Amino acid sequence: MNATDAIDASSLSREVEACLGLIASARVEIGSVIFGQDRVVDLALTVLLAGGHGLLIGVPGLAKTKLVETLGIVIGLDALRVQFTPDLMPSDILGSEVMEEGSDGKRAFRFIRGPIFAQLLMADEINRASPRTQSALLQAMQEHHVTVAGVRHDLPRPFHVLATQNPLEQEGAYPLPEAQLDRFLLQIDVGYPDRAAERRILIETTGDRDARPSPAMTAKDLLAAQRLVRRAPIGERVVETILDLVRAARPGEGDADLTKGIGWGPGPRAAQALMLAARARALVQGRLSPGIEDVEALAEPALKHRMALTFAARAEGETISAVIARLVSKTVQ
Repeated sequence: MNATDAIDASSLSREVEACLGLIASARVEIGSVIFGQDRVVDLALTVLLAGGHGLLIGVPGLAKTKLVETLGIVIGLDALRVQFTPDLMPSDILGSEVMEEGSDGKRAFRFIRGPIFAQLLMADEINRASPRTQSALLQAMQEHHVTVAGVRHDLPRPFHVLATQNPLEQEGAYPLPEAQLDRFLLQIDVGYPDRAAERRILIETTGDRDARPSPAMTAKDLLAAQRLVRRAPIGERVVETILDLVRAARPGEGDADLTKGIGWGPGPRAAQALMLAARARALVQGRLSPGIEDVEALAEPALKHRMALTFAARAEGETISAVIARLVSKTVQ
């Protein structure tokens, strides 16, 4: 190792230590407000560190909105929330041009930015909006800019969307098409807290003082962490495991017994998502390099919304979660 390599290694080591310290502090601050959802918090942090977008699915009252608000405060992001409804128009999210008359009497159009120009946007009940509005949001998520009246407007950096869906009420809803679901790095299922956590919720949220988290990071810190995620070393065994798992979930490529109920499987973007998320989760867990355990933990969040069962499999009571669990058991060694 020459002197330059030694300096680079030392610089990287200091960068990693600083980043891990900030992430650990952020987890502590989030945990002071969000109780009993450690897995959900870690997955949400994984999404942000990987530079992606997340889809939170859970019944009302499980602190999904509170989580996004808390993430904005703790990570130092400009956060906004939009309640999606059937009458919401694309311009309500992206922004629109208005005609203004100056003091000299001349008229000109001025672009008024919509809430999508936040660094962290919560799209609450995204499946309540019309397909046209959903498409406008999801296109911006993919391209990181919007075009209004032929003029391009770049979105801020960092830019993340955490969308929510209620799995119970589907009347009057517009389920996201599979091609649009693929825009989300992870699907995060939010479940009920355990008894101990719910007891803590009862005690700490019904008093005369409302707990407020403190900022632990800045937007600049998050961008630095995202760059570190992409530089993190990853072992050949982990890469092969990701490839084995994703390809095993495709009909015609994987084990016939395991894939017989799968209508269509995950594409290359699923493997990319799993690779980035594994690197990000390693940082959340206090490690630089991901391991097999990260792939195993992220298999369902990364693949669940990128696969579909056949009608016959659904009629027999099969679930995507059960299929993925069998695929993980077979391929992740």
